[in-house]
Amino acid sequence: MSTEEQSSGRRHPDRRVLLRAAVAVPAAGAAVAGTAAVPAQAADAAGPSGGRFDADSPRFALAVLPDTQYLFDADSADPAPLRATFRHLVTERAAANIAFMTHLGDVTEHGTEAEIELAADTFRVLHGRVPYSVLAGNHDIRSSTDDQRGDSAYLSAFGPDRYRSMPTFGGASPDGYNSYHVLRAGGRQWLVLALDWRVSEQGLAWAQGVLDRHPALPAVLTTHDIAWSGDDGEARLSDHGQRLWDGLIKGNDQVFLALGGHYWPPGRTVLTNDAGHDVHVHITNYQDRYYGGAGMIRTYGFDLVRGVVDVETFSPWFLARDPAARSPLAAETLELTGPTDRFTLDIDFEERFAGFAPVPAPKPRPARAVMPRGTLAYWRFDASGTGAAQRPGAPLPDGTVVKDLTGRGNDLTVRRLHSSGAEALTWSPEHHRGQPAHASLRFDGGQGPDRGAVLTTADGAALNSEKFPRGYTIETFVRLPEPFEGNHDWMGILSWEGRNGDAGKTTGWSPLEPTCSLNLSPERFLQFVVYPHRQDADPTSWSHAVPVGRWMHIAVVNDGRRTVMYVDGSRIARNPAQPSTGIATLGKPFVLGGTQFDERFGQGFYGWMGDTRIVGRPLPVREFLTPLG
Repeated sequence: MSTEEQSSGRRHPDRRVLLRAAVAVPAAGAAVAGTAAVPAQAADAAGPSGGRFDADSPRFALAVLPDTQYLFDADSADPAPLRATFRHLVTERAAANIAFMTHLGDVTEHGTEAEIELAADTFRVLHGRVPYSVLAGNHDIRSSTDDQRGDSAYLSAFGPDRYRSMPTFGGASPDGYNSYHVLRAGGRQWLVLALDWRVSEQGLAWAQGVLDRHPALPAVLTTHDIAWSGDDGEARLSDHGQRLWDGLIKGNDQVFLALGGHYWPPGRTVLTNDAGHDVHVHITNYQDRYYGGAGMIRTYGFDLVRGVVDVETFSPWFLARDPAARSPLAAETLELTGPTDRFTLDIDFEERFAGFAPVPAPKPRPARAVMPRGTLAYWRFDASGTGAAQRPGAPLPDGTVVKDLTGRGNDLTVRRLHSSGAEALTWSPEHHRGQPAHASLRFDGGQGPDRGAVLTTADGAALNSEKFPRGYTIETFVRLPEPFEGNHDWMGILSWEGRNGDAGKTTGWSPLEPTCSLNLSPERFLQFVVYPHRQDADPTSWSHAVPVGRWMHIAVVNDGRRTVMYVDGSRIARNPAQPSTGIATLGKPFVLGGTQFDERFGQGFYGWMGDTRIVGRPLPVREFLTPLG
């Protein structure tokens, strides 16, 4: 449209200061599984660069192409920028994991047969390589008409017949001007609605029918005219956008993203639908930029692990040029980084889609299903472990016994520290999503004054003297409170009682330190320190700064030679190369919820703790207590 048309290891002076070298690891998460039985797109062939689109990767991209009308404008037409954009999508499909491309209308300036034919030929670069949708803008057809306008040059070239060979194509409205695609990406299926410049009542009814037939699919709605923006970048619904909002979007919770072109400058806003959920509304249009936008593409990079969509805007035509040969205007237009062009959307996909595609919560798994060969102890805090159902928030009194479900006699008994009150240890139904038992214990340990509670094995329990000659796997589930308030420096998570000095170890920081313990540093780094059964050493693993407010799975695996820590199934970086065979246990009790030092327990653990398992051999990640990708 025209401008007139638009509106150190462990040592430090005090023993426990470590080098501040946090290691970044991916956040744990999983893609939401789709449920509807609709056409699926498998791993489609990529372009000449090789590789294939990965439909199951939790990271994929949706490419969005706005108004290209000035590139197809009578005798001044120049399709070169758009061909460069399409070649980029084809050659980079595998590397960027591009699932789909959608055009937002105004393909051409006048909608003549010659302009349409040239544009249609240009789009053939994508055929069989990247699936896509196109919709009519007001410059592609008679702008005074809606989707009941009948035949047109646009419909002949970009009607349903163009998409029938695409595995994503789901169908079109009887008039041919509205279509939908179902694509498989991120391990589930998604719906893309491509609606005409002016959708009739018949078109709205058709679109509603598509949503009704695919009730479990999250939907991206694309159209030419939905919102406008001022220089502040705050999008506002246009008159037609308001009609779409009232007649289709706000009542269908599936629609979480609505995209339009037509107006400039670009903008964005977040609206609230009838279900109380966010709908992101974006304007994308760069025809006012140098060279008619130069085939500017926007990519929406979905990351289902991080729960974000990373948005970027750039011109492959300009980027492909030798930087030394770029004109000043090309250099300043090749990539846009303003707040409406490059930004990140935070979306908890599981929560956002729960109203129409809820992910069933995993059912509890029986203890016998998670005790592989070599399991020496397994504790859980549901009725199978505590002997009876508990009430949320109910204290576990001193003397309460938590059974070792292996039957090996390594039962744990509750006792409070430092005259702590009942609130120091309570029962909770909260749990890690992948945890076998749906229960945990809430510890309220801390310093100033010292307080807490621990669970310990009895004197003479078999686990107390286990040396782990074939290696070991120690696992637990932990959640730190948010906010993480108070002094919890070096709080213990689990340990064995007994001083390493009594085990004949001389190389450690202090002979009073336990022979094995898992702790949390002041920087919220996990610290696993072990004094091996055979070596005179204290190899120590350090994690990154672990999060608060969410559950994590911690595993420490020793293969008889080295010890490696995993957080949420990801191997951490700072695992020692020192030899480490077994654990120098001294026949003293195993402790959950604290660490004994110098014959005294300091503060107890602060947070929630779930199922805990000890296996007398190294387990691979796939056999950990929680299913981890």
